[in-house]
Amino acid sequence: MTTEHVLDDRRQAHTRIGQMANKVPEVTVYFWIIKVLTTGMGETASDFLAHKLGPIPAVGLGGLALLASLVLQFAVRRYVAWAYWTAIVMVSVFGTMAADVLHVGLGVPYAISTPLFMVALAAVFALWYASERTLSIHSINTRRRETFYWATVLATFALGTAAGDLTATIGLGYLGSAVVFAVAICVPAVAHRGGILGPVTAFWSAYVITRPLGASIADWMALPHSRGGLGWGLGPVTLSWTVAILGFVAYLALSRRDVQNETLAA
Repeated sequence: MTTEHVLDDRRQAHTRIGQMANKVPEVTVYFWIIKVLTTGMGETASDFLAHKLGPIPAVGLGGLALLASLVLQFAVRRYVAWAYWTAIVMVSVFGTMAADVLHVGLGVPYAISTPLFMVALAAVFALWYASERTLSIHSINTRRRETFYWATVLATFALGTAAGDLTATIGLGYLGSAVVFAVAICVPAVAHRGGILGPVTAFWSAYVITRPLGASIADWMALPHSRGGLGWGLGPVTLSWTVAILGFVAYLALSRRDVQNETLAA
């Protein structure tokens, strides 16, 4: 074997070590159902914890739980349903808290925080693409791409929280906001089918919209009649949506219907 062949074998081995199986689930109907459920559960859980513990302890607890869930997610070498969705739930809870801290704690209006989070999300996308030349979720197979992925997810949750609260406070109400976002989430799908949007752009557009959609529905169910809700309470809504999430995730963990093809994407 020549020196050139030895070096080539070492380069290939290094590439295999640096890459992992794809770390995110396949996009199926179950993905979108659980995604919407986590957004709503994160919204009500955040508010529930803030009322029970106080804003500062709630944010601290949420931050620690998010950190622990991400450490676990980064530790596994392939997609594991319960680890992935635990991290998504904690991003949802903490992302809601981050948006609420800006508004309630620092007095930043939703009309300002919403475009700020849009800029933050655009910046993450720009850095991700400049570094990796792709934003595809079928290529989350290195630590760097995984880091960009979770930074994007966190930014989408913060943006969605601010956008949902903005529409709810300008006269649409929570039910009205839910209807608007339910219609809006169909637009990327229709545009993709019509050849207007590529799959990556359509996916991330819909992904952003799931946050205000789920949060608006959960708020409408939990908040009192005086605020335009059904008055079911933050605790019961959080618990019921958590049970639904656990059921779907358990099904996927057993069936593995959301495991992507093991072939590494570019």
